[in-house]
Amino acid sequence: MNRRTSVFHPYQPLADAIASLLAPLIEVAIHDMESDTLAYVAAPMSPREPGDPSGLRDLGPPSQFGYFGPYEKTNWDGKRLRSISVPLPGQPVSMLCINVDVSRFEAMRDMLEMMLKPINPVTVAVTPALFRQDWHETLNRFVAEWSRARNVDPTSLDRHQRRHLIAAIYQSGGFEAPRSVIYIARLINVSRATIYNELADLKKDALQPEKIN
Repeated sequence: MNRRTSVFHPYQPLADAIASLLAPLIEVAIHDMESDTLAYVAAPMSPREPGDPSGLRDLGPPSQFGYFGPYEKTNWDGKRLRSISVPLPGQPVSMLCINVDVSRFEAMRDMLEMMLKPINPVTVAVTPALFRQDWHETLNRFVAEWSRARNVDPTSLDRHQRRHLIAAIYQSGGFEAPRSVIYIARLINVSRATIYNELADLKKDALQPEKIN
């Protein structure tokens, strides 16, 4: 819900449009600089009402680009905001302020850090060997690292790339596990027959590891 003054401000549609795109992450306020009061606020994140003091006269001169900030503020509920203020042309003399609730992004960061933090070595040590030595996981990592090093998608390799990946897996012993051919075929999005044909060619050519790029 937006809070309006009795007199329509010419930049209200701009404030509404920005807020509609990014709410509830932001609020957009228009301040009357002559009276230093809030004239309008779209998607409000605080109890402020039009007519409340703005306190923007303490911002000082704008940057060389003609705006203020970004700068940090604290919302009424203690959440951290990052703000930017832009003088608006025309009359009345006004300032458009965009306030972003960065606490939402901080919560996302904390969740990502929690999920991505290294596993406790003690936990790994007591994990059953069956799970730590799962050949499916070993192949997953091998194919992912090989593809990442070459900046390629393992499911969209050309024949040359596919041949070298299969050779690398073969030389590392990746085809020794039961049903590994079926699993690798799924990993790189080819048929089992393609894998068997490449393996047959590799054995016939006796491709050596040092020849693999």
